[in-house]
Amino acid sequence: MKSPAHAKSSSKRNYILQLLTVFVGFLIFGFSENIKGPAIPRIQSDLRLDEMQLGTLLSLNSLGYLLACTFTAYLIRRIGVKVVSLIAFGSMAASGVFIFLSHSYPVLSGSFFLMYIGNGMLEIGLAVLGARIFVKNTGTMMNLSHFFYGLSSTVAPLVSSGLMTVTVFGHMLDWRGVYLIILSLSVVPMIPAVMGKFLGDATLAEDRIPLKAIARDPVIWLLVTVLSFGVISELAVGGWLVNFLEKAYGWESSAAAGMLSAFFLCFTLARLLLGPVTDKIGFTLSLIILAGFSGLCTFAAIVAGEPGAFLFALAGAGIAPIYPTVMALIADRYRKSSDAAITFVVTLMGVACVLGNYFIGALTNGIKNLFAAGAAEGTGLLRGLQAGYAFIGLCALLCSLFAFLLYRHLKRNNELI
Repeated sequence: MKSPAHAKSSSKRNYILQLLTVFVGFLIFGFSENIKGPAIPRIQSDLRLDEMQLGTLLSLNSLGYLLACTFTAYLIRRIGVKVVSLIAFGSMAASGVFIFLSHSYPVLSGSFFLMYIGNGMLEIGLAVLGARIFVKNTGTMMNLSHFFYGLSSTVAPLVSSGLMTVTVFGHMLDWRGVYLIILSLSVVPMIPAVMGKFLGDATLAEDRIPLKAIARDPVIWLLVTVLSFGVISELAVGGWLVNFLEKAYGWESSAAAGMLSAFFLCFTLARLLLGPVTDKIGFTLSLIILAGFSGLCTFAAIVAGEPGAFLFALAGAGIAPIYPTVMALIADRYRKSSDAAITFVVTLMGVACVLGNYFIGALTNGIKNLFAAGAAEGTGLLRGLQAGYAFIGLCALLCSLFAFLLYRHLKRNNELI
């Protein structure tokens, strides 16, 4: 029999391994998601894609994420969150090899599809693990774990932009080499995942809230809506900001990547510093204020033109806490069925992200063609890009609006968290 001191030491060691898996996992996740900012204009040029094809590419990739969301909770119950996390990291590393070998639009789409399957599994796996181990100061700890996503997201555009110009053995790395190197780092968080023990997979069936009961809860649908609009606004920046600044204002790649990094710097600091605020003033009130701030910054940046470009970066401070705060709310409200609730919300959010990316591409292309057909041909692309980016700001404002409806519902039923 283990002594109490030994058991306590073993428990502490395991908790540290769990934290490392979550924190380093989000660090790698941020890199994989946000190296695409500087890479997308090169991919578009290399494969000769128009904005519609680009939007379709991002949407098809999100389908891989969505597919993973539909089966990950089932896998967690069957084989455990530990094995699921290892499969997710392995899929991401393998996708880096396939992206490196991609020289056509279909092959690249398939490679990104695999990467997003890994991302989707990792998203659910890390969220479930976080919900299980962060039982105190949930908002603070959820924001802290997602801080590591923001940290890597901050440097990812600069790393990506810099590496694409590096020559190795007489060959420039370009975007394919960058994806290979960055995604290969997915093996690093596999080390604490292998060494740790992830408890909580054997929750008794009678202790779980049935999925049908969760689906009948109006709060879960409001959470789906809040998170969907928030995440569309958050993720779209990584895919479209560099493209917008280069094509609308003629910025150099390094300058545009720097602004994307500034966005993620604000994003990262917000997750590091605002977690305790969300615990103090309440999750839903935080969502209303922060999402509204992000939306207003985005619209102000578009209206102000190039001198107001810094407001695109400042918007990151508002949108950053949305995802972890919603996860914290889910973890507190559905403590014994967090895997089912998280999967339900994130899966439907994935559908919205697919439609959101597609719509931004279609709107940008449609407005561009509309102006190109008229007298103001030279402004077509600018107006298209502005319309597409305005949709990103609109999503943040809609996130704030539905967070207000959630706040009103919870307050009316005395269920504010």
